[in-house]
Amino acid sequence: MTPFTTHRGLVAPIDRENVDTDAIIPKQFLKSIHKTGFGPNLFDEWRYLDKGEPGQDPASRKANPDFVLNQPRYAGASILLARRNFGCGSSREHAPWAIGQYGFRALIAPSYADIFFNNCFKNGILPIVLPEAQVDRLFNEVAAFPGYELTIDLERQRVVLPQGDELTFDVQAFRKYCLLNGLDDIGLTLRHKDKIAAFESQRLAAKPWLANTMQG
Repeated sequence: MTPFTTHRGLVAPIDRENVDTDAIIPKQFLKSIHKTGFGPNLFDEWRYLDKGEPGQDPASRKANPDFVLNQPRYAGASILLARRNFGCGSSREHAPWAIGQYGFRALIAPSYADIFFNNCFKNGILPIVLPEAQVDRLFNEVAAFPGYELTIDLERQRVVLPQGDELTFDVQAFRKYCLLNGLDDIGLTLRHKDKIAAFESQRLAAKPWLANTMQG
């Protein structure tokens, strides 16, 4: 997982409340057994005018020119600005996969659904919670200023606006540690790989018949 320390990026706004995970990545794309390739289908039913299916070439589809992510001013955005209760609905982990694979590193919203919020951290995405008044301000500034960028400093827990103003956000210490060091659940376990290997060696030395049992 790529560490998240300081990130500066273009902001794209999704000005809707209660955006659920089926809107983020529609159900037909959950058929894939792989963990990659979901970025082109992020917000699929909003981004395209035709119905999408797994394996389709996005270049062959009809893009919705009115959807925010299809507008040239938001091309390359890496910070997603949203409204309250973002990520509600089913608990599909494909939702943060699609968000991250599209290119977003951070989200800003007044609130998130709990499972989606947790899944973001597990997949290297920083979901920032800010008061609604501050989120309203950001929506207004994004609309007013094309090319609007924010800097997110995770170590200091600050969102830095173009004019230099700073917005403070909270993040649980363990989650912050994992993001700063690029550690997902597997990475956390592999920190102890030498101890795990030593334990396995000692266990098989004491109970050698387990080797045959495991191979069978």
